Amino acid sequence: MLEKPDIQDESIVACLLDEYGLNVVQITFLPLGADRNTAVYRATTDDATPYFVKLRLDNFDETSVALPRFLSDLGIGQVMAPLATKTGQLSASLNAFRLILYPFVEGRNGYEVDLSDHHWVEFGAALKGIHTAEIPAALVRRIQREAYSSQWRETTKISLDRAESKIFDDPVSTKLAAFLKSKRDEILDLVERAEGLAQALRVRSLEFIVCHSDLHAGNILIDANDAFYIVDWDDPVLAPKERDLMFVGGGLVGTGHTPQEEESLFYQGYGQAQIDPVALAYYRYERIIQDIAEFCEQIFSTDEGGADREQSLRYLASSFRPGGVLKLAYKSDKTSKKR
Repeated sequence: MLEKPDIQDESIVACLLDEYGLNVVQITFLPLGADRNTAVYRATTDDATPYFVKLRLDNFDETSVALPRFLSDLGIGQVMAPLATKTGQLSASLNAFRLILYPFVEGRNGYEVDLSDHHWVEFGAALKGIHTAEIPAALVRRIQREAYSSQWRETTKISLDRAESKIFDDPVSTKLAAFLKSKRDEILDLVERAEGLAQALRVRSLEFIVCHSDLHAGNILIDANDAFYIVDWDDPVLAPKERDLMFVGGGLVGTGHTPQEEESLFYQGYGQAQIDPVALAYYRYERIIQDIAEFCEQIFSTDEGGADREQSLRYLASSFRPGGVLKLAYKSDKTSKKR
């Protein structure tokens, strides 16, 4: 979130002392990310050690910390893992939030700096390690399983109808409604495509593996020493590998390479992979639909959070720009002749 949440800095400092034994002398809110349920801070201790503090509101899933901790301990160094409390827990309770603590990495994400050729190769190798890791059954049972749900498609259609039938008072909602009306036919076509692909996938027997599920540029971090990290494991899922692979060449991991260059470099590290065209097309469409649904819900549900809502509207509109993710999804869809 871009706007500081309603919690006192002193409460965060006290939690870090009680749960982690850290004597924090400075804490700074960082206006980062598009997730309205997540706030992040930089905390500095009395010995000048910096930490990255994440506050997660609503529907906290323990697998979001247990899985990256396991993968990091397995030796996959590109996975950013949380630090443990004094009692060995990977998060702490703080009012309505869960507090998660990480080492602070001085660096820039994939929106701020283009991934180099060797980063793309390393990305592929790291994701292959994640996809082939032997995850304990007890942890796997706690990870949600892909069901090709219609939730986001239905929510998107509700937002389209709302844009048509309601007059809004605040300017952000008004602009969103006008945009949805202008893109209604295109969005309905997108929903129809995704639904047809979902129906096809429900009767197929694809292998399900552990996927990160959100490998966009904001969750790729390059530090000052050129080290590469995958961060933000809030929504791991058991799904076909295409759930993660759709980001490669899909216009979601920076702008420094063409989609073809991304794929060529990435698969040097990942290795040969047989890509299911139905799953790949479905996930690229469904990702756009989910963004539309979540951004609409955020904007239409309240007139608070001005900076966050304005950013969400910009993100939503950017999916439809020439050369954007929607056009790339159409172009790469091998299941349909329509572009």
